[in-house]
Amino acid sequence: MQALADSGAIEPARSFERAAAAYESARPSYPLALLDVLPIDTGSTVLDLGAGTGKLTRVLAGRYRHVIAVEPLDGMRAILESVVPAAESHAGAAESIPLSDSSVDAVFAAQAFHWFANDEAIAEIARVVRPGGIFAVVWNESVDPSPLPDAYRARIKELFADGRLAAGTDGERFAAIARGPFGELCEKSVMHEQVQDRDSALAYLSSVSLVARLPDDERLATLAELRSLLPAGEYRFSIRATVRWAVRA
Repeated sequence: MQALADSGAIEPARSFERAAAAYESARPSYPLALLDVLPIDTGSTVLDLGAGTGKLTRVLAGRYRHVIAVEPLDGMRAILESVVPAAESHAGAAESIPLSDSSVDAVFAAQAFHWFANDEAIAEIARVVRPGGIFAVVWNESVDPSPLPDAYRARIKELFADGRLAAGTDGERFAAIARGPFGELCEKSVMHEQVQDRDSALAYLSSVSLVARLPDDERLATLAELRSLLPAGEYRFSIRATVRWAVRA
């Protein structure tokens, strides 16, 4: 991490600040049908934690009576407030949620969950959700076969194998929930699609923190190289949206 800092890279979580517009334009949404599997009444008050630009928030706002969004980054939160004005928005972190005890019926965490999959955040989530309420983690993942060209995919694989870009895996993220006051985890998935062109496919990649945090010259050179490997056209992705949830004891 020190080498990245010395080279002009920015701290990983903060990399989303400068990638906020790309995140909003290129990241997929979530299918409303995914909420059908959850035991949460439509009259509920729910929290979207680490809400980003509101990709999940706007889906929640289409289902539940009162939606609260908590997001630490000003740039991400500004977009959220613009596109989901119905949501109550707050600055805040998962380890210090600006809500009172037992004030929500459910807490949702989407793609940002890996940033705060720790015991301190789980304790805060347990504090704000009422007993019998729900904690739900939602994420999207592309399903093979990929529509992207082989050369493009191979280069991305090489880049992410670089020690500076390797994300690693967090096998403890769901174990942290199990250590908290929550019951057994349940899981369901729903398939949906996203269609991108070359620009939006590259914008998606630029919104990934592992790329967004690179020094400007290296980041721009990397994206230019990838553009040369990605022909203009339409790319249709099959996406699996998954929710894993547990009941607060």
